[in-house]
Amino acid sequence: MIEKGSVIGIIGGGQLGRMTAEASAKLGYKTHIYCPDPDSPAFQVSDLHTIASYEDRDSLEKFADSVDVITFEFENIPFDTLKFLEEHANVRPNPKALHITQNRVREKSFVNDIGIKTADFAAVTSLSELEEGYKKIGEGKAIIKTCELGYDGKGQARIENASQIKEIWEGSDFSNAVIEKFVPFEKEVSAIVARGEDGKSLCFPVAENMHKDGILDTSKVPANISKELEEKAKEIATKMADEMDLIGLLAVEFFVTKEGELLVNEMAPRPHNSGHWSMDGCETSQFEQFVRAVCGLEFGPVGITNKVEMKNLIGFDVEKSQEFIGDKQAKLHIYGKKETRKGRKMGHINFIK
Repeated sequence: MIEKGSVIGIIGGGQLGRMTAEASAKLGYKTHIYCPDPDSPAFQVSDLHTIASYEDRDSLEKFADSVDVITFEFENIPFDTLKFLEEHANVRPNPKALHITQNRVREKSFVNDIGIKTADFAAVTSLSELEEGYKKIGEGKAIIKTCELGYDGKGQARIENASQIKEIWEGSDFSNAVIEKFVPFEKEVSAIVARGEDGKSLCFPVAENMHKDGILDTSKVPANISKELEEKAKEIATKMADEMDLIGLLAVEFFVTKEGELLVNEMAPRPHNSGHWSMDGCETSQFEQFVRAVCGLEFGPVGITNKVEMKNLIGFDVEKSQEFIGDKQAKLHIYGKKETRKGRKMGHINFIK
């Protein structure tokens, strides 16, 4: 167990790092944020911060020596960085989890290899492989995605028919990609599981998600799915966390097909946007649970205290947030980002139902 008063090192200075730092303070821990961006919103609420490149070995070593455990708040960190940090401190989740989730082909192959279903897919590194992959998955509608660094709908293109393939390939940077069969899903849901060093795990209630322009728009809890399907989603998320020997949180996004089948779409070994509802609708927030898992504490209970709909404030939507200041049913969370940009997550509101 990481003792109270210890320092948690967090790689990444975005909103997830910020909210993790806030949860850490409530549990009696200090935080040290490492991020190359001097305007990182997590710096505003952390005890210490380092502004340096993720490849700066001297700064990384000093950072590791100043903390008692290290975690991360996003996946776009060089794998070698975490391996280097692991030589100097405990890194939770382990670098293996990051390595799997950094690449869509590795991620989907891992999921299939442990007996869990995804949409049909094929790895793509050339036009000819794209054409062959399109045939392999059964033609019809498909989606091509970059294998790495894509998020919130970025680095994706939809293929409606074979005649579009060459134009899409030549018009975009898809040198390392995956093609997936389009899933005409009924809804999207996500399960978040916490797993400790002792191998024990606990799942949050499943959220039902709606996306807009490739970005999560709303999450509702409880999800409008059967109890059996919810338990299946939790079971799958737990199995995946076990197979990775993960310590921390794992978020798993699913498609629910019209036949009532669950297909894993994506996963993330960290707190997740679809878990923000827990800050105002659950006995323990996902951020507090994340800290508990990383520090070896007993998990908090995850019962629903309120029905909640989480609404993301994307881009200039944040300017409307002041309308809800006096609304007792609207719990406002602003991330403190210096610049407002189209498509940028600026905050969220949890509407208590």
